[in-house]
Amino acid sequence: MTTHAHHAPAGPHGHDSGHGSGHDGPVDGHASPAPAHAHGHGHGHGDHGQGHGDHADLDWSVLADHLETGAELHLPAHRRIADHLGALFGPDRPVRRVLDIGSGPGVMTCLLAEAFPHAEAVAVDGSAALLDRTLARADRLGLAGRVTARHARLPEDLSGDTGVGTADLVWTSKTVHHLGDQQAALDTLAGALRPGGVLAVAEGGLPMRFLPRDIGVGRPGLQSRLDAAHERSFQDMRESLPGSTPVVEDWAAMLRRAGLGDVRSFTALVDVPAPLDDAGRAFLHLQLSRLRENTGGFLDAGDLRTLDVLVDPASEAGVLLRPDVFLLSAVTVHTGVRPHDGARRAAS
Repeated sequence: MTTHAHHAPAGPHGHDSGHGSGHDGPVDGHASPAPAHAHGHGHGHGDHGQGHGDHADLDWSVLADHLETGAELHLPAHRRIADHLGALFGPDRPVRRVLDIGSGPGVMTCLLAEAFPHAEAVAVDGSAALLDRTLARADRLGLAGRVTARHARLPEDLSGDTGVGTADLVWTSKTVHHLGDQQAALDTLAGALRPGGVLAVAEGGLPMRFLPRDIGVGRPGLQSRLDAAHERSFQDMRESLPGSTPVVEDWAAMLRRAGLGDVRSFTALVDVPAPLDDAGRAFLHLQLSRLRENTGGFLDAGDLRTLDVLVDPASEAGVLLRPDVFLLSAVTVHTGVRPHDGARRAAS
């Protein structure tokens, strides 16, 4: 697993196809953009699944195993990301409180608690079942007392009297794109930073790859067609969100508009080669099953038949048995720093 860091250019990047976990997480999970939960959608961070169905109908307690397995498959990338974030804070910038906005089962929350041993790490999510999962994980890892949980809906519960408070580091992964006004969401998250604090947003990246170009079933190139179907499903999801506001998804520029400085981006590669173990195969099987359900309307009959073969637990050509499935994706993180009040006034 490699990480590449660079200063984010000022110009627009255009739209990237790495929506959601995959998402990672997804899987790290995402808090509830009210009234629905933001897990389970996309290629990136933790890869939470590629479809974008009706989130209100999802039972997050049932999906918790899938989310946590996906996040654990991405642990090497998540550890590298946590280490990179730690390096942004020098000895003169102590980190006492970390917010994980859209924490899911808390895999990244616990990694951040380990990376910042003097900080309280707060998991913020809209699913009580996933928050319970987070606290149980923290207890197993010896982090009880430093990892806490806060039930919240996004974006309503991030500010005002019911807000989650301020922090030195605010982390969010594959959550902002599930909120109608993405710029307003970043503005709110930036407002939760203490002076000198860092907002880290995992959005974009690259779609998950998991199949050879020619899998011996159906037309070659299925992976690319699944990506195209996901893009159409994702756009439908974006347009259906309350208060959906089109924006050029130049995350660096958006962080600057939120009042942040020293904006940078870095990317962590997720590389789990074939053959996958049983946990990896089970994760991919559920990913494809959900994709079959949520994006079937964007695929032709031949591709749907191929998906049916891939998710057939008894088929030698299915992902549970074939030897050539793998996981390969890239998670991009964009960071910005809240200026100290004096610097903010001088810049205004």
